[in-house]
Amino acid sequence: MAKLMARDLSRVLTTARGTVGYLAPEWIGGMAVTPKVDVYAYGMVLLEIVSGRMNSHEELRGDAVVEEVERACKVACWCIQDSEVDRPTMGKVVQILEGLVEVEMPPVPRLLTAIAGRSHLACT
Repeated sequence: MAKLMARDLSRVLTTARGTVGYLAPEWIGGMAVTPKVDVYAYGMVLLEIVSGRMNSHEELRGDAVVEEVERACKVACWCIQDSEVDRPTMGKVVQILEGLVEVEMPPVPRLLTAIAGRSHLACT
């Protein structure tokens, strides 16, 4: 979507397309779409890669580098922040994943809080 936007446009209004689990909150809320919706979707894919669930059928077979997995999880959580202003740019995401920029601990996204709550209820 971001590649289709003209350079002089910073926001676009359009109808939502795609898989619901990858859509940023602003898509669902009918707000203006920015390149940060792509960042959100990338964060969701990154979480799937790290967890080995959904689209990825490969497991992390114990050969993962803990620091890299932790970095990927932090980036994913930054990418899926509810507010687009809290999400990094894709350029920043790449720099963090390459280890060029340090990443702070992100606030827990509302989506993960909801998932953790459902998991806790399912276990009790």
